[in-house]
Amino acid sequence: MRIVAILASCWIAASAWAQAPAGDALDALTRFQNYEARRASSSNADLNRNGDARPIEAGGTLVLADLEGPGVITHLWNTVGTRDLFYPQSIVLRVYYDGADKPSVEAPLGDFFGLGHGAFTEYISSVTAVTSLGRSRTCYWRMPFRERIKLTATNESEEKVDSFYFYVDWQKHEQLPDDTAYFHARYNQAHPAQPGRYTLLDTRGHGHYVGTVYSALQNEVGWYGEGDDFFFIDGAETPQLKGTGTEDYFNDAWGFREFAAPYHGVPVYEGIFPGDRVSTYRWHIPDPVPFKESLRVEIEHRGSIFNDEGNLANFELGTFEERADWLSSV
Repeated sequence: MRIVAILASCWIAASAWAQAPAGDALDALTRFQNYEARRASSSNADLNRNGDARPIEAGGTLVLADLEGPGVITHLWNTVGTRDLFYPQSIVLRVYYDGADKPSVEAPLGDFFGLGHGAFTEYISSVTAVTSLGRSRTCYWRMPFRERIKLTATNESEEKVDSFYFYVDWQKHEQLPDDTAYFHARYNQAHPAQPGRYTLLDTRGHGHYVGTVYSALQNEVGWYGEGDDFFFIDGAETPQLKGTGTEDYFNDAWGFREFAAPYHGVPVYEGIFPGDRVSTYRWHIPDPVPFKESLRVEIEHRGSIFNDEGNLANFELGTFEERADWLSSV
């Protein structure tokens, strides 16, 4: 991934259109739907043939969908065939709304679907899932658009992508409610983290924050996740939401271990040694964080530091040292 973006995480600009709880979705099935179901996919133009994938040359860009609104994308799926073992990071997903030149979604493929480091593993959450030994990616985040939406996948590696299979399912509407919000997601990284807090998001506007994917490549022996999370809403000098530890923000406790739940999980946790990887997600679907003017979300990167043998070195319970791990987020 050869971009270092200034924003991070997932948020929705304006109001409404957060993913509905499962009960609401089931209730909606008892009412007639007022939209046309549409799909853009890699399906072969000749419906009698089986070659249902598209290639992406090294440095090339594939347009997954270029759609006229009003509409709402409801489902994304893809799988990839390539000799590049790091393609989850070297393929970059971008989404452009209403003819804008700047993408409102920009993230490596793997990170957008909830897995950092280009990792290959499986997990299932309420809105994203990775299966088939890490090769199949699914997303149900809603992406509404009034005029137009364009989705692209760019191959930033030097290796050709032989096969990119994809679905983009969407609803064609006559109109969208006036308060319809647009979905945004942005990749950020710090390699390594600098002294102070790591910024997940710093934005201005009206919206609500709906999710975090946070990954760490550890550079020192020990526990990296003692840092707290902070949400500064509408220019506040003191954060209105203050956390108690990295694993606490991700709804775990006393360190990490691998698990997956509907709204939070740790798909990747390898341990306490240099080179060990961690990747976590937290969806604010039942508890979005609204803002009217601005939002800044930060997390400390502090923890314990052990010596090379894994024994405690100058360590007391509650040690809270700055760590220079490699951090990334969407």
